[in-house]
Amino acid sequence: MNARKRREIFQRFAKANPNPETELRYRTPFELLVAVILSAQATDKGVNRATGALFATAPTPETMLALGQAGLESYISSIGLYRSKAKHLLQTCAQLIAHHQGRVPATREELERLPGVGRKTANVVLNVAFNQPTLAVDTHIFRVANRTGLAPGRTPLAVERSLLKHVPTPYRLHAHHWLILHGRYVCTARRPKCPQCVIADLCDYREKTLAPVEAPSLQDPFAPPEAGT
Repeated sequence: MNARKRREIFQRFAKANPNPETELRYRTPFELLVAVILSAQATDKGVNRATGALFATAPTPETMLALGQAGLESYISSIGLYRSKAKHLLQTCAQLIAHHQGRVPATREELERLPGVGRKTANVVLNVAFNQPTLAVDTHIFRVANRTGLAPGRTPLAVERSLLKHVPTPYRLHAHHWLILHGRYVCTARRPKCPQCVIADLCDYREKTLAPVEAPSLQDPFAPPEAGT
């Protein structure tokens, strides 16, 4: 993998999906923070199902804190690890009120001081809510970066640093979403859909699948599969 290939990869992603967005539903930085905390070891769809009612009732740190542990758990009990997540969320709400006037801070250091917020969560919030060119390396991005040769690394932090080094500057803001959506819907773990991949000829993966797969068009390679597939 060289600089020319990397630039071409992101040029193709940008052409296919000029304005990629998170699949988590939110309206404010606070709602995004809550959704990302809840998304650990959970699907975005599952989080969205829970937060619809939650955000209608408690859209601010003050109103969420007022729910208490049992009240908050009643909204998110369908999500894995909901008890510990509820505890962390309430602690985070209290800190936001006490130290940030109820607002979500826009620096990594302040975000990572909040309960339940690690580097990956902070990166998502910085990127999505505050338009900072950060990269949150989840399992999808870790797989895509290593499989394609785009930014190999043995740990998520190593992959993050490699991506920040190698992703051309004009594409860093959206790189996180292009890669996560590519890993979620095209470069899947068990059977990557190489025949429909817009970067297949640039990818270093040696075990490409060859059989045609029913798939979205090249103009929309990130569209989710049909229900039941």
